[in-house]
Amino acid sequence: MGGGGSSLRVCADHRGGINWLSLSPDGQRLLTGSEDGTARLWSTADGRCCALLQGHESYVTFCQLEEEAAFTCSADCTIRRWDVLTGQCLQVYRGHTSIVNRILVANNQLFSSSYDRTARVWTVDEGQASLELRGHRNCVLTLAYSSPWEVPGTPCLEEAVAGGVVSPRGPKPSALPGAWPCLGPRQLPPFPSSDLLLLLQLVDRLLYSGSADRTAKCWLAHEGEHVCTFPAHRHSVSTLKYHAGTLFTGSGDACARAFDAQSGALQRVFRGHSFVINCLQVHGQVLYTVSHDGTLRLWDMRGLRALPPTPRRPAAKRSLSRLFSNKVACAPDTPLQAA
Repeated sequence: MGGGGSSLRVCADHRGGINWLSLSPDGQRLLTGSEDGTARLWSTADGRCCALLQGHESYVTFCQLEEEAAFTCSADCTIRRWDVLTGQCLQVYRGHTSIVNRILVANNQLFSSSYDRTARVWTVDEGQASLELRGHRNCVLTLAYSSPWEVPGTPCLEEAVAGGVVSPRGPKPSALPGAWPCLGPRQLPPFPSSDLLLLLQLVDRLLYSGSADRTAKCWLAHEGEHVCTFPAHRHSVSTLKYHAGTLFTGSGDACARAFDAQSGALQRVFRGHSFVINCLQVHGQVLYTVSHDGTLRLWDMRGLRALPPTPRRPAAKRSLSRLFSNKVACAPDTPLQAA
């Protein structure tokens, strides 16, 4: 069960572990952020490095790639905006007093979260924060953006559950707290968990979670009912992504896995990394993974089933496509050949 996946290309240009991987909205470029203090732009057409983004004074914690600009944040307490064609730094955003954990770009606004216990809102074209959100008693770990259901089109910043649900470094919760300010009048129910929940993704009415208990799970988001468990990991589930009927996971055991999202059956194991897989993305017929071993790997995922899941309840009229993970778009499934 779960045949091995073949590696199409190994990209080892970074000199440190890679912390994050972002795919451009058109699916033509990838952006990686590394412990070596740099970010790199890659072409999805041939897997080659297009540009080296240098300027941060410490490791890059997170990155987001848009159509015309790349954004990175760092342990040097700054955020940077880069030109994707030239690799030139266009703007430096200063104001945080500790490590910047996550950033999110939406509607010409830049949102950021930090170990300084604040989240901040910036205008993309300006270097000053327009709003500072205080009140957290611990570091703010992640961000998600949506428009509230009651007032479509109105911007809303969902604050992360600081120091709790989604960080490997946060304290160990026993259930998901009910801090969901943009989900309408109802709060989501607690989801039982005996171990630290590391990450979440919401697809229609199904919530996928990854945990330190070495499993990924699927839940009915509004009822809190457990639907399916995805086992077989030998370490914590460090990243996950639902795509076209398949749940992809990355683990501390250095393997990526593909599961049938409906049945939970293991379809394929991708082996080759030597350390934890920190992030993964899907484009066309290629799976991209990055690891603390400093490499970006491209995997052939042809042959996997591509069937949408069947929810147990009628789909809601509006639903968040991503929750507690930053906005990343995927291009349509088109064949992709590596050089």
